[in-house]
Amino acid sequence: MARRLIDLSIAIEDGLPSDPPVMIPRVMYMGHEAGAQSMKEFFPGMDPEKDLPGGLGWAMEICTVATHAGTHLDAPWHYHPTMDGGKPALTIDEVPLEWCMGPGVVLDFRHFPDGYRVMAADVEEALAKMGYRLQEGDIVLIMTGADKYWGSEEYLVKGCGMSREATLWILDHGVKVTGTDAWSWDRPLPLIAEDFKECGDSSLIWEGHFASIEKGYCHIEKLTNLDKLPPHGFTFFCFPVKIRKASAAWVRAVALVEDD
Repeated sequence: MARRLIDLSIAIEDGLPSDPPVMIPRVMYMGHEAGAQSMKEFFPGMDPEKDLPGGLGWAMEICTVATHAGTHLDAPWHYHPTMDGGKPALTIDEVPLEWCMGPGVVLDFRHFPDGYRVMAADVEEALAKMGYRLQEGDIVLIMTGADKYWGSEEYLVKGCGMSREATLWILDHGVKVTGTDAWSWDRPLPLIAEDFKECGDSSLIWEGHFASIEKGYCHIEKLTNLDKLPPHGFTFFCFPVKIRKASAAWVRAVALVEDD
């Protein structure tokens, strides 16, 4: 049996416009020449030209990055101070590692238009077509096709989003972690804002995220390559970087696929 690892993460890149301006990552690169100069601080009397291979030192990067930039896992603390009907919400360093590895299930919702509000019936229909029933510990991944627009401003308004109803339906089956290849688990924020302005229904605001107040869970945003996965039958990994008391952290989301 052949085993394949599929990378489901986008890279953190300097200056890409696929986030709101305040969240766009900044990466300062220090090359080997500059690294050689910085090494002089650690090794007094060192002459880079004589004492380092080719006169070159270490390379490094200095990043200014929001915890919600790149492929990341949102903790329940991001959504609200409480979860599960009143318990303190987990921060990212408190999320059980057991949640972050499990059988993966991909729901293909690429046929829905941008901004479509996915309901429980849509999830049920997709699972019925797959002939699959959700199990406790499954990790449910939503494929919207938005990742094809990564690197452009269009990304912010691409893809369907999950309603509170659909989110709770999934969580009721013992799921603790979900994910999407779109910018947000909810519908694109500008499209929600348009609907709210028109109808004044505040229940539309961040409804998928706020579902955690009733039933605590984590979700991953900004996945990619979900189209390279089978609908189910693979193992998914999304261990977050351990940032104390943070609302989210970056993950290297990976799927392990075993081929017959």
